[in-house]
Amino acid sequence: MVRTPSSGGGNNRKSGHRRIADILAEDEDSSDESLFHGYGGSRRGGGCGMLPVFLNDQSDLVEVMLELDEQSMVVRSVTPTSAAAAAAAAAAFAGAPAAKESSGTLSRSSSTASRIRRKFSWLLSPTPRRTLAEMLAAEETASASGSGPFPPPTAAAMSSRDARRIRARLERTRSGAQRALKGLRFISRTTIGAPADAAELWRRVEDRFAALAKDGLLSREDFGECIGMVDSKEFALGIFDALARRRRQNLERITKEELYDFWIQISDQSFDARLQIFFDMVDTNVDGRITRQEVQELIVLSASANKLSKLKEQAEEYAALIMEELDPENLGYIELWQLEALLLQRDTYMNYSRPLSTASAAAWSQNITGAGAGAGGGGPKPQRRPRFSFRRSASRLRLAARENWQRSWVVALWVTAMAVLFAWKFIQYRHRAAFRVMGYCLPTAKGAAETLKLNMALVLLPVCRNTLTWLRSTRARLFVPFDDNITFHKMIATAIVMGILLHAGNHLACDFPRLINSSPAHYEMVARYFGREKPTYGSLVAGVEGVTGIAMVVLMAVSFTLATHRFRKNGVRLPFPLNRLTGFNAFWYSHHLLAVVYLLLLLHGYFVYLVHKWYQRTTWMYISVPLLLYVGERHLRAFRSKAYSVKILKVSLLPGNVLTVTMSKPHGFRYRSGQYIFLQCPTISPFEWHPFSITSAPGDEYLTVHIRTSGDWTQELKRIFIESYFSPHPIGRTAFDGLAYSEQKRCTRLFVDGPYGAPAQDFRNYDVLLLVGLGIGATPFISILRDLLNNIKLADELMDLAMETSRSEVSSTSFSLSTSSSSNKKRSYRTSSAHFYWVTREAGSFEWFKGVMNEVADMDKKGIIEMHNYLTSVYEERDARTTLLTMVQALNHAKNGVDIVSGTRVRTHFARPNWKEVFNKLASKHPGATVGVFYCGTPTLAKELSKLSHEMSHRTTTRFHFHKEYF
Repeated sequence: MVRTPSSGGGNNRKSGHRRIADILAEDEDSSDESLFHGYGGSRRGGGCGMLPVFLNDQSDLVEVMLELDEQSMVVRSVTPTSAAAAAAAAAAFAGAPAAKESSGTLSRSSSTASRIRRKFSWLLSPTPRRTLAEMLAAEETASASGSGPFPPPTAAAMSSRDARRIRARLERTRSGAQRALKGLRFISRTTIGAPADAAELWRRVEDRFAALAKDGLLSREDFGECIGMVDSKEFALGIFDALARRRRQNLERITKEELYDFWIQISDQSFDARLQIFFDMVDTNVDGRITRQEVQELIVLSASANKLSKLKEQAEEYAALIMEELDPENLGYIELWQLEALLLQRDTYMNYSRPLSTASAAAWSQNITGAGAGAGGGGPKPQRRPRFSFRRSASRLRLAARENWQRSWVVALWVTAMAVLFAWKFIQYRHRAAFRVMGYCLPTAKGAAETLKLNMALVLLPVCRNTLTWLRSTRARLFVPFDDNITFHKMIATAIVMGILLHAGNHLACDFPRLINSSPAHYEMVARYFGREKPTYGSLVAGVEGVTGIAMVVLMAVSFTLATHRFRKNGVRLPFPLNRLTGFNAFWYSHHLLAVVYLLLLLHGYFVYLVHKWYQRTTWMYISVPLLLYVGERHLRAFRSKAYSVKILKVSLLPGNVLTVTMSKPHGFRYRSGQYIFLQCPTISPFEWHPFSITSAPGDEYLTVHIRTSGDWTQELKRIFIESYFSPHPIGRTAFDGLAYSEQKRCTRLFVDGPYGAPAQDFRNYDVLLLVGLGIGATPFISILRDLLNNIKLADELMDLAMETSRSEVSSTSFSLSTSSSSNKKRSYRTSSAHFYWVTREAGSFEWFKGVMNEVADMDKKGIIEMHNYLTSVYEERDARTTLLTMVQALNHAKNGVDIVSGTRVRTHFARPNWKEVFNKLASKHPGATVGVFYCGTPTLAKELSKLSHEMSHRTTTRFHFHKEYF
């Protein structure tokens, strides 16, 4: 029986008895009416009809029930029919009355039934393939010889697969399936670049065709580059071959018209069209079925496109996993509808990692839409537009003032101090006799000089790290933004540059020329300062004041230039041997030139022009205390590094050139999670100290740091450990050279200085944590995660102890004490939830903190910590190049509990996070809470996170406080 859009008879009936192979092999241009004859009666959405197909041998006759919609046809059932029914069907087709049905039944030929089923599933595909008569003949030959690629299916297996097919069709209308219909895109943001309309996209392809084509023909190897898949040429070749097979051609080159035809197909917005191309890529032998070998080949293609070499090695295992899921009947193949069902159930498959990865999308939507519906409901506040724009501006201004009041008062005090000092000196010299000789250039230069004295003193304070670390533990942290110490240091340096320009510029370009060109009468007013004989310009510059001033300008110019971001981060490429002038070493050693600058500053301030009395030479008064404080801290480092002797316990070389060093914990060494230390290796240099975040928890009996070997110091450290301590051998389950602890051949010392305060150390002051690390920038937050884990363990132990004590009732006093200490700890420990986002470009990076992630998965039963891993080298999840990998990832975790990319129990997301969605989710999940946003990575993302923190604090009841890590 057939469900058709309308009932009624067809006009093109065919008479006579023919084999089903002849009927089904009719020309592709035949209409539906030429195949189906409708009868009266109706069902939902269409009528019923009898399939006018008769066989020479009526014992092979079967009844086929089809479901027909606008674009596809589904085989509902294939059942045997009785002799009477067969006679009735024949009579109906011939126009004769039907015979009475007999009680006997005919045995069904399973091979015939399966062949019919396969033929109608073929009708779902618009792809030109072998004719059905050819396929039937091939199958009959294979069956007769007892060979063939697939074993004869049993009736039970086929019935089970039919039932699953019907359920899959019903599932397509669900919301999760509707979201999945947006996936499987061949043309995505990674291929088209900037957004554009269809015409513009094709124009770009045309331009690339013109550049790549030879004699008007585009080679198969250039197809990927032409359509925008520059980094996925192997995958693009698979698309090319699939589209060529549709033409029943084996193409090596195509014309522009053929390229346009290919482009129309791969840019089709219909999910069914995209799915068919994807199916054709897998179905390399064009038989309408996908075998395990074909699935394995596509997994290898997808892994290559995404640069996941480890997945290529395990492609066979993952292909078997897919076949196990989609082919429970063990028929040895899967069909198009099964692949479709797998893709449309994406949300169901991905739910496995929600506790460790992200909340359910449905629950998230409910939280957002239902926020504030009840009493105390949180989430984003209703978006009411203020009646007047100035009210909205005033509201934003109040929020900005509340978030930045610490910075504001410090900067305001600093600017005010500079303005007062400048005005004081300007007015003082405005009324001096020398003003008549040199004019306004003199008070301007002297006013700038006074601000320089102040700033040369203040610039030392933000880098007195021991003092700042101590102040962080006092109530001063409530008023002073210690997290911005490096920013304030740079601001002061900028003010110093401006002061030098005003001071030196006015002296050299204005004061000196006016002095040497003054009349004798005017010079007589200042003769007591410069001598009876009028000086020359050269004598003024060659004096103590001039030499020391120019020397300071030169030294500070070198130091400040090499401290800029481009020079410090090797952003400037200079030829040999000038290339040594960039990088951290250049910054480090050039900054030590400032020691000479301060000595020259003292001399310059003593031999200052127009001042004779010692108490009026105030330079030493400004800089003495900050200078002594800074020098004292440097001596403290030298003393403490010797007192904090450490023993190297273990060294490991991890993927991505990361060196993990585990050291003994010095006696009396105390630190907080999020803090960092300085390391010195005397074998490399007795002067260089490099900062590294502590990745062990405060409660651990050892210190651990993770070092990215990207610079010359870290590379040399790696070489020393390899050559002096260990012999390389592979560790773990990945193919890389590892280093494990062994007997030390000779003593290579490491000196430790610290710990030093960092923004992340104050994480306990927030209800919720959002920890964001890029690459090696995750290191400051690993210690926090370990600390949270230790507290989870401690809470579990106290709970077990309390239960045992309450059961035994031996010591009620100890029970109350333990309960009291537990409650006190909970009161001091404000953080109730942590969300860790780790974004990296290399899949091997997940090996760095694999143990921590697995430990979180094992110990955190209450879901306090959410971990989100993002791999940016992989295309976004809706891209066709990651579709199969996403499914394999979900299936493997459901079966084995391990993510295929990270090798941990935490799911790895593909592409970059949508930070706006992340903040919206946190605002919905934690209404009214204070969220500490801690970030360590590139400045670009820091601006985005800072902006989102400001916006979401303004729009919702949740307060976000942004902090960026500095070293």
